[in-house]
Amino acid sequence: MNQQVLPDLRLSGVNGAAGGVYGNVVLEGVSKIHGDVKTKTFRVDGMLTLEGGLVAETVDGNGKLKVNGALQSFSLSLDGMLTIGGKLEGESCTVNGGLTVKADSEVERFTGEGFFKVEGLLSAGTLDFNMQGQCKAQEIGVENLKVRQSGSKVWGKLFGGVIPMLKAELVTDSIEGNQLDLEYTQAKVVRGDVVILGPGCHIGLVEYGTRLSVHPDAVVEREMKRGE
Repeated sequence: MNQQVLPDLRLSGVNGAAGGVYGNVVLEGVSKIHGDVKTKTFRVDGMLTLEGGLVAETVDGNGKLKVNGALQSFSLSLDGMLTIGGKLEGESCTVNGGLTVKADSEVERFTGEGFFKVEGLLSAGTLDFNMQGQCKAQEIGVENLKVRQSGSKVWGKLFGGVIPMLKAELVTDSIEGNQLDLEYTQAKVVRGDVVILGPGCHIGLVEYGTRLSVHPDAVVEREMKRGE
């Protein structure tokens, strides 16, 4: 039986199309898609409004993108800004710019530079991020976490006139993980096996298993070693 050959979708300029199932999607310019999209590759260079959800093996976004539904992708790479109205699921998410997820985010590897906002749970095997603006999640669950203030101010300069660039720090109610290496983090509760708190941290409660290291410029209101 021959495998069905799916049509590609290619748009340029100011254009629109219906959602559907495609082989590959390439959008250049200002695009609007009406409905859900399922495809192998999804590439955007410009501005996109997708009035539905997106399922793709790979997503490569360059510009300003808005997906009103959920986004599911094995590999997501972003240069610019992306707003997702539903849940984000995938294996790899690389951000160079700004990411907003209005639900939970569940990816195995979350890396990048810029800023993010996850209105639900941010779950990842590895989270490694250089912050240029405020990074915020309701809760964070990870195996390994490392956050730093970025020395670069590229995104702050580009979007400072459009988006108020808040202080480059991580803000969350709680962080749970194994290896936690934090700087400039505001959290009510941090729980991990090895917890390293660098400058700019203000933590309400730290629960640790093996080791806790606190920088002189970090504040911990209460600490507790597991098993004691």
